Amino acid sequence: MRSLWLREALGGEPERQPLEGDRRLDVCIVGGGFTGLWTALRLKELEPALDVGIVEADVCGGGASGRNGGFVLSWWAKFATLQKLCGVEEALRLARASASAVDEIGAVCEREGIDAHYRRDGWLWTATSAAQMGAWESTVTAVRRHGEEPFVALEPGEAAERAGAATHLGGVFEPTAASVQPALLARGLRRAALDRGVQIFEGTPMLGLTRSAPPRVRTPGGTITADRVVLALNAWAARLRELRRRLVVIASDMVATAPAPERIAELGWGGLCISDSRMLVNYFRATRDGRVAWGKAGGTLAFAGRVGRSFQGTSPRAAAVAASMRRLYPQLADVEVDASWTGPIDRSTSGLPFFARLGERPDLLVGAGYSGNGVGPSLLGGRILASLTLGLDDEWASSGLVGLPAGGFPPEPARYVGGLAVRAAVERKEAAEDAGRAPARRDRALAGLAPAGLVPTNADA
Repeated sequence: MRSLWLREALGGEPERQPLEGDRRLDVCIVGGGFTGLWTALRLKELEPALDVGIVEADVCGGGASGRNGGFVLSWWAKFATLQKLCGVEEALRLARASASAVDEIGAVCEREGIDAHYRRDGWLWTATSAAQMGAWESTVTAVRRHGEEPFVALEPGEAAERAGAATHLGGVFEPTAASVQPALLARGLRRAALDRGVQIFEGTPMLGLTRSAPPRVRTPGGTITADRVVLALNAWAARLRELRRRLVVIASDMVATAPAPERIAELGWGGLCISDSRMLVNYFRATRDGRVAWGKAGGTLAFAGRVGRSFQGTSPRAAAVAASMRRLYPQLADVEVDASWTGPIDRSTSGLPFFARLGERPDLLVGAGYSGNGVGPSLLGGRILASLTLGLDDEWASSGLVGLPAGGFPPEPARYVGGLAVRAAVERKEAAEDAGRAPARRDRALAGLAPAGLVPTNADA
């Protein structure tokens, strides 16, 4: 059972080309999602003669890249955290670059003939309870302090008008953002990579990484020996020993309604991306064929970073996700939900990705930790990883996001047990806020330990 996006993009079961035999490459990228594909394309842009290959356990886009909400967002909402990690100048550079990446993805779709349903209609960041009101103010103030105005303030009632429901009490608008059908984008980038000579082996899981010199990637059908290995594994990177305490893997779940274009027209969404300001965020938009695609964070928690069967197939929370949709949009009460799916999110302690040399080795690179906002920023991740791979001395190789994050999550089993307790506290806190009640002090305290996701938390400010 695949996501709606992947079913649309793949049609029938795709023809895979798994690795057979042993190969020697300049660069082997493990993972055929957005980060791996953007890295491959960037490498071929910088050095066209480079022999680059991708190994992918499933199909390109089969992981998080083909299961997300399709929001193409910048990092402006995470500016305060960027500033903490990187300093003011680098934070501004990265935030501006992430906004430019939104437009660049549209330009790539145009140039490469990728019909990924790209629409640059912006992102509406709203509050759906009184407790969420003003969640954006510290971010808006921080960026304005440095002369930037990426967010548009909304007048009273304007958020409800734009969102199409009175349950949206306030908000701000970021016009930079876009939406895409993410699996179509991933498959289009795959084709672009193949056109540039990148070798792609789908249905080829990495069984092991031999950290020899040069390193070797072992698969069921053979081995790839490469001068450089780039691990672009998303949530699956949590099993690497260096990252076990740098990532928490938690599911995000989505449902999609049957096509109801007349309801979408009444709501007036167009290609608008909308999310509220809760930790267990609701994020949603319309599809080109008139469906509502609705996601909710805070699903299954992985023990020790193991992304198993519970992160595949239909969503175990489909009824709860649909109930959230109908609570915020009573006008959708009679619209049938006919698809659901789930997928893993690789949350870092900061809510931002990181890119590093494993064991300080220049021939083993990794990127992970997008924390629910990877469609747009993965383009920048590809630049960073490509520069690190080639040993360049440029603004990407020296980015403030290079290096393993300081600190980390508790070891197992404390992390899993604690994660369950924190998630339950967040659920109780937000349920109380939705009902207009003051949350219990204990729930507020525990909820404050949750790592940041799509939108910043108070701790980010």
